[in-house]
Amino acid sequence: MPEKTATDRIVVVSRDAHCFASARHTHQQAQLIYAISGVVSVTTADGTWVVPPSRAVWVPAGIEHETKSHAAVQFRALLIDPAEVKGIPGVCAVVEVTPLLRELILRLAALAERPRGAEFERAVTRLLLLELSFLPVEPLNLPFPRHAKLARFCQWIQNDPARAVALEEAAGALHMSRSSFMRLFRREVGVSFAHWRQQARLLHALSLLAEGQSILNVALACGYDSPSAFSAMFRRSLGRSPSEYFASPAAIKGG
Repeated sequence: MPEKTATDRIVVVSRDAHCFASARHTHQQAQLIYAISGVVSVTTADGTWVVPPSRAVWVPAGIEHETKSHAAVQFRALLIDPAEVKGIPGVCAVVEVTPLLRELILRLAALAERPRGAEFERAVTRLLLLELSFLPVEPLNLPFPRHAKLARFCQWIQNDPARAVALEEAAGALHMSRSSFMRLFRREVGVSFAHWRQQARLLHALSLLAEGQSILNVALACGYDSPSAFSAMFRRSLGRSPSEYFASPAAIKGG
């Protein structure tokens, strides 16, 4: 992806594409990954984060990751010296993209193309760093186990989120008792199998909704019997209906 220096403290990575996927890589700087429009997924060894335009992902320096979009996306990422941000988490975290933060990201991208002078650039950078707000854990990531067999099983579930898998079937797939499977899953992933499977469906739904698919198609693709059942799960998880969640200002390219 093209990298351009916006200021003496931040480098901007810009990409507008129908879809894209990066190889696994690391940065010496921390990275704020944001999609102006569309949905971006960020995957590390610990799991996957799927974020719509109201959120961004903070990736600490040195964390191996890959980014991906399954549909059209306007992608901006800021490479930031971690020493510039106080109290940053040492793991990937979700960042709330307020209207002000969104405009500051766009402004930095514009400054990479059309510089406005050192004083102006420092002011924008300072305000952006002050506006960064790391949220409590949100249901926008899918943790993955390190246990090899369980990881393969989880990948199978993630690849077919509409498939109904009972707990007994899951345990049988790993040749374990129901109770042993439950203990292993919670120890490795930190949540129950039922919660994890719902989360896999939710994140898959976010990608499909970003592509403009209908609620009916998304509900069926995620294993729900009806749009109302899917919408109820979505509202319980994210506090808003799918249409409300994706309501955002029209994408602009910054200026």
